[in-house]
Amino acid sequence: MKSKTKGLDKFAIAAALQEIAALLELKGGKDRFKARAYQTGARVIAGIGDDLGVIIEADRLTSLRGIGDALASQIKQLYLTGQSSVLRGLKKEFPPGIIELSGVPGLSIAKIAVLHEALGITSIAELKAAAKAGKVKSIKGFGAKTEQKLLEALADHRQREKKEQRLHLHRALATAEQIRNYLATVGDKLEIEFAGSLRRWKETVGTIRVVAKTTKPANLVEYFLRFPLIVQVEEQTKTTCIVRLAEGARVSLVAVRPAEFALALLTETGSQAHLAKLQKIANNGSAKINRGKSTTRTTVRPSAPKTEAELYRRWGMQFIAPELREDEGEIEAAPAGKLPEDLLAVDDIQGMVHCHTTYSDGKHSVEEMARAAEAMGMKYITITDHSPTAFYAGGVTIDRLKRQWDEIAAVQETVKVKILRGTESDIVADGHLDYPDKILEQFDVIVASIHARYKMDSAKMTKRIVTAMRQPVFKIWGHALGRLIQRRPPFECDVEKILDVIAESRAAVEVNGDPWRLDMEPRWLREARKRKIKFTISVDAHSTGALNNLKYGVGIARRGWVRKAEVLNTLSAKAFQKAVKPSSSF
Repeated sequence: MKSKTKGLDKFAIAAALQEIAALLELKGGKDRFKARAYQTGARVIAGIGDDLGVIIEADRLTSLRGIGDALASQIKQLYLTGQSSVLRGLKKEFPPGIIELSGVPGLSIAKIAVLHEALGITSIAELKAAAKAGKVKSIKGFGAKTEQKLLEALADHRQREKKEQRLHLHRALATAEQIRNYLATVGDKLEIEFAGSLRRWKETVGTIRVVAKTTKPANLVEYFLRFPLIVQVEEQTKTTCIVRLAEGARVSLVAVRPAEFALALLTETGSQAHLAKLQKIANNGSAKINRGKSTTRTTVRPSAPKTEAELYRRWGMQFIAPELREDEGEIEAAPAGKLPEDLLAVDDIQGMVHCHTTYSDGKHSVEEMARAAEAMGMKYITITDHSPTAFYAGGVTIDRLKRQWDEIAAVQETVKVKILRGTESDIVADGHLDYPDKILEQFDVIVASIHARYKMDSAKMTKRIVTAMRQPVFKIWGHALGRLIQRRPPFECDVEKILDVIAESRAAVEVNGDPWRLDMEPRWLREARKRKIKFTISVDAHSTGALNNLKYGVGIARRGWVRKAEVLNTLSAKAFQKAVKPSSSF
C-alpha cells in the first residue's frame, strides 16, 4: 500500500459511512438494521487512535469492534479510491439533497424528486428561496397552499434545529475528542479546550463547545468548516461557528488569540447562572463578560489575564473549578476562601470498585479484569458480581460463589493488584440483603443495590432502603436512586431520611461512573457531605473497557464538591479493605 492519494482520511471515511447510513434509513425496512451497522462503523473509524492505513494494510479492520467483512470492504474502498460501491448505488436511487430535504415535514421522497426535476432543488436553502419566490406553486401537484405549508414547515424546522438535542456525556466527549484530533492536524500551534456542559461534566450536553487559542483564528474556523462530518453550518463569523454533525451533535467553535483565551474559556464554560453573578463582580474589574445566545464576545484590556485562575484572583476569589460553576454557593464561598482546594482527582483513586465478571453479566474473566486494572496503575480491584436474586443477570449462587473465590485466589498468585472478593447484593423488597449473614460476613466488600420493583411508593421504598442501610454489615449504597439518564427517572424515596440513617450506620454512598447512571446526583452528594458520609467512586464495569468509567464518576463527584479525603478508594489497599470489611468496625 504505497499511496492513497485518491483515497480519504478517517474523518472523510466516517462521513461517507454516515451518508450511507442515512440513505439506508430512508429506504426503511430491513435496511434500517444495515444503517445501524454503518453508523457504528462511522463512530469507530472517526474515533480510531491508530493509523488507519496500517490497520488496513495488516487486514485488521474486522478486529475492530462492530466492523464485519462487508463494512470493512467499503472502508477499504474509501481509503484506497475515495469511492464506495454501496454509496454510489444508493445515490442512484435518490434525488440529490435527499438527506437534508427529507427532514422537512410534508416532503416525501417522491415530492423531493419532483422539486429537483422541476427546479434543480438540492437543499433546504434552495427550497426556501424557491418557495419565497413563488416558484413552487407552479409545479404540478403542489399549488399555492402547498407552497405556503412548506414555508411554514421550513420555519418550524429551523426552530426545531435551534433546540439543542442533548447527548449523553460519554457520547459528547467522544465526539469532542474527534474534533480535537481533527483540529490538531491544522499544523498551527494550538491550545484546545472543551467548554460548556462538557467541561462542567453535566450528565447530558446540548452543544459541544470548543475554545481554541491560535494566532490565526479566522484560518482555524475556515479549516474546521472543512471537517467532513459537518452536515450543516448554523452560524458563522470570522472567529466563531456553530455546526451540526452527521449524527446530530451540535458543535460550537470559538477561535481566539492568546490574549483573549482565558476570558473566552471562562465565558464559554458557563453556566449562565454562574456568569450572571460573576458579571456583577467583573463590571468594576479588568474584563467585561458578555455571553450571547449562541456566540461569545469578550472584551479585554491590554493587561489581559493569561489564565482563569488569574481572572478569579482579580475579582478577589479563589479559583472555581469548572465542575462547581452552577451557582450552588460557589461564588459566595470563593471570596471567603471556603471552597475545597483538594477536590477529588482521577489520580487520587487507588482502586477499582464495583466490577463484574463472567460469573454474572460481565464480559471478561476475573483474571482479565484484574490485569486490566493493574495495567491502569490500580492497587486493588473489587470483584462484585450480582447476587442470586438477580437471576436475569446470572446472579452468583452460593455453590458458584465458592468456585469464584477459588478462582480469585488462583489469579491473585499471578498478579500484583490486590483482588477483593465482593458482591453487588440486591436489596430485596423487604430491605434485607441477598445471601445469608454468614456469607455476607465473608466478603471483603458489599455493594447493596436495587434492581427490581422500582415503582414502590416513596414511603415503602424509603423503608426498604433504610432497613438495608441499618444492617450490621458494612455496605456501599450502589447506584443509589436507580436512574438511567433519559431512560428511567430516579425512583421515589425520602433521600434525606436515608442519608440521615447512613450517617449513623455502617455504610457509604457510591458515586456510580457508568455514564448511563451517574448516580447519585451532585445535589444529593452535597447533602451527604453535610452529614460527613464517606463515598466510593465506582466504575460499575461489566468489561475491561468500562474501567474507563472512572473519569465519569470522578467528574460527578467533583460536581458534588467531594474531596479526596471523603473517598474510601483513595486509600491504600490495606486501609480500604479495613474500612469496608463487612465484619469490621467503621
